[in-house]
Amino acid sequence: MPEVALVVCLHGSGRHLERLLTHAQGCYDDLVIVHDGPDDAGVRRVAEDHGGRFFERPRSFQQECHWPFAWGQARCDWILRWDADEFPSPGLRHWLQEFRRSAEPAAEVSGFEGIWPLWDGRRALTRRWPRRILMIHRGRIRFFGMPDQGPIPDGRFERLDLVLHHQPERKAYGVRYMLRRPKVRRWFELIAKALQGRPTDLPCWRWDSPEWPPRWERIRRRPVATALSRLVLSPIGNLREMAACGETPKPWLVVSFPLQHAMMCLGFMRARRRARAAGGRTA
Repeated sequence: MPEVALVVCLHGSGRHLERLLTHAQGCYDDLVIVHDGPDDAGVRRVAEDHGGRFFERPRSFQQECHWPFAWGQARCDWILRWDADEFPSPGLRHWLQEFRRSAEPAAEVSGFEGIWPLWDGRRALTRRWPRRILMIHRGRIRFFGMPDQGPIPDGRFERLDLVLHHQPERKAYGVRYMLRRPKVRRWFELIAKALQGRPTDLPCWRWDSPEWPPRWERIRRRPVATALSRLVLSPIGNLREMAACGETPKPWLVVSFPLQHAMMCLGFMRARRRARAAGGRTA
């Protein structure tokens, strides 16, 4: 029978973590909590009250760079990759309880993905879109630690029609969120800096190639064309995906992710310009 670890990387958010752990009872066999920077909000107490192991890591303003460390601390190969402000629906919780009593999935299954409804701070705006990776097998995925980079499967992710709720205090999408939130701008800066080097310069999990995957290499080689194509083509693809999922297409909900990628391209161009200018002054 497969054993499951719940691994959460966060900064603060003790109240959200308490909600997650309450809803996730019976879903996991091991609990690992990694805090980004010093814990000044009592998160350790929440983790240890629920039987978890707590680790503090240097402040990095992102969670992805901590995942390789966190996954290495887990005592199980199957890992729930959830955020503190998420929690499982009753259906997902029941599925996980049954999963832990079932036979080990086939070796080509690298993980599972489910439904992740968009939340506006008060209510869910979608029911069956978008989708998100819920659980991974750490021996069947590869990863390098950069914002907006997800686990890359050796095999496949199986789809579940089950919901992982994401309910932060305010909505985490939209034009204003992408353009005005300081943490989002900081993520763009971290991505732009990372793209000046190689993925192997970052914290890695089973990743040993110095080559960037195509989605990132396109930004490095043709940032302007990539920004324009993602602004134009991605919303169309998102609308089609919404319809395929049985969701009524909502055009105002599909601009956030394409805008995010366009901002990444612009951030990369600015960082590259600064790097070239600094190199010229040094020379």
